[in-house]
Amino acid sequence: MSEKVAKKTTVERVAELAMKLGGRHLADYGSTRSRHDFTQRQLMACLILRAYLKTTYRGVLELLAVSPNLRAALGMQDKLPHYTTLQKFSARSRVLAIADAMIRTIGRAAGEPKFAQTAAAMDATGMETTTASAHFQSRAGRTRRKWVKVSTIVLCGSLLPLSLVLDWGPGNDKSQAKELMTKASAATLPAKLYADAGYDAEWVHDQCRLDWGAESVIKPAKQRADGTRSGFWRSRMSESYLERKGYGSRWAVESFFSGLKRTMGSTLTSRKPSQLLAEAAFKVLAYTLRR
Repeated sequence: MSEKVAKKTTVERVAELAMKLGGRHLADYGSTRSRHDFTQRQLMACLILRAYLKTTYRGVLELLAVSPNLRAALGMQDKLPHYTTLQKFSARSRVLAIADAMIRTIGRAAGEPKFAQTAAAMDATGMETTTASAHFQSRAGRTRRKWVKVSTIVLCGSLLPLSLVLDWGPGNDKSQAKELMTKASAATLPAKLYADAGYDAEWVHDQCRLDWGAESVIKPAKQRADGTRSGFWRSRMSESYLERKGYGSRWAVESFFSGLKRTMGSTLTSRKPSQLLAEAAFKVLAYTLRR
C-alpha cells in the first residue's frame, strides 16, 4: 500500500508561494562578489515567514532548524543563514520596493478580466511601533505621535489587495489616494471604488472616474451651512445615492484590515524607520499569501 502524502501546512504553503513570487522580482544574488550561500528570494521568503509567524529574526531561524519540510520549501536543507544576514537584508533600501512589487503582482492576478466588474474599496489603518496598545496609551494620558500608516485598495469579492502605500501617521488619507489609485489602475478596472469621508475630494472623484474609469462612490465629509456641497461629483453623493450604489460594500476593506491585524498582529517590532515600513509590507504580503 502506498504511503499517504502528508498535507502541507499553511506556513509551508506560504513559504512556497513566497519563493515562487520572489523568483519573479529578484535576481539570484545581489552581487557577483557575494558568497552565494543563499539566494535573495530565500532571504525574502524568510522575512515574509518572520512576519507571518510574528517572531524575531532569531525566532524564524529556530523554527526552520526544527522543520525539515519548511527548509525544503525554501531550499535550505543543508544550511541556514545567520540572523544578522536576515537583519542586513531587511535593511536594504530596495526590499520595500520589491515587497510592493510582489503585492502588485498579486493584484494583477486578482484583477484578471474575469473579475472586471468587481467593486473595490479604499481605506487606511495604522500599525503601532510600540508594544503599548493605543487603548493603553489613551488610558495613560499619552498621545500617539507616530505610527506606520497602511493604505490599500482591495477587491470586494476576493479581499485581495490591488495596491499598497506605506507612510507615517497621522496624516490626511487623501495624501496617499493618488498613488494608490495609480498603482491599482495597472492591475484591473473595477466597476466601482468605495471610500469613506477621509477621501472626499473632487480631484479624487476625477482621478477615479476620468483616469481610472471606475465609478467613485465616496461618502461626503463636511458640507456648507445650507446643506449643499461643491464639486460636480461631490454634490451627487447624497445618502440615497450611496445606498443605491451599494456603499455598504465598503466593509470589505475593513474586513481585510481586521483579518490582517488578527492574523499578523498590529504591532511592529523593528527599530529603524525603513525596517518598520518593510515589516508592515511583509505583514500585508504574508497575510495575502496566506489567503
